[in-house]
Amino acid sequence: MGKSKRERVLADNEAMAISKNLRVSPQKLNLVAGLIRGKKVDHAMADLEFSRKRIAVDVRKCVMSAVANAENNHGLDVNDLVVAEAHVGRNIVMRRFHARGRGRAAVVEKPFSQITVVVREDDPAAATAKIDDKAKKSTRSKADEKKSADKPAVKTAPAAKTKAKPAAKKKPAAKAKAPAAKAKASASKPKTKKEAE
Repeated sequence: MGKSKRERVLADNEAMAISKNLRVSPQKLNLVAGLIRGKKVDHAMADLEFSRKRIAVDVRKCVMSAVANAENNHGLDVNDLVVAEAHVGRNIVMRRFHARGRGRAAVVEKPFSQITVVVREDDPAAATAKIDDKAKKSTRSKADEKKSADKPAVKTAPAAKTKAKPAAKKKPAAKAKAPAAKAKASASKPKTKKEAE
C-alpha cells in the first residue's frame, strides 16, 4: 500500500515555480522580485526582459516556468495570469577566506538564494467590475467637485467686536503682607529694658 497523494497547497486557479541556488544575495534578489509582484504576466516579463539587473534573467525563467505549469498542469488561461506572489529566501552560503594584514584571515561570504513565484488566474469579469467601480468613483468625485465649485460661497457676518475692559492692577501679595510680617517679627523678639518701660 503506497502513500496517499499529497494535498495541493495552492488554490485551483494558481500555479507555482521555484528557482533554487541562484548566485545572488536575497536582498538583491528581492529588488527584482519587487518589480513583478502584483503585475500581469506579460508586463512582468517585459520588465524583466529590459531590467539591467543580472539576476533578472533567472527570475524571468522562473516566471516562464510558473506560466507553463499553469497552462499545462492546471489548464489555466495564460492571458489572465497575474504574478500573485514572489517570495525570496536564503539558500546556502559559501565561506571563503581572504588574507588580511598581520597574518590574519577574514571571512568572505558568497550567498545563494531562491525565489518562489506564484501566478494566479484572475477572472476577467471581476477585473472589469473593479475597473468599472474605480471609474464610477472617479466620476462621482469629479461631479462633487463641480457641484462644490458651482455653489456660491456663503459669507458669514463678522462677529461683533466687544471691547475688553482692562483688568484692575493688583498689588503683589508679598508687599501687602510685609508690614504684618514685620509686626510678628518685632513681637517675637525679646524687648530691651528701655522698650519695656
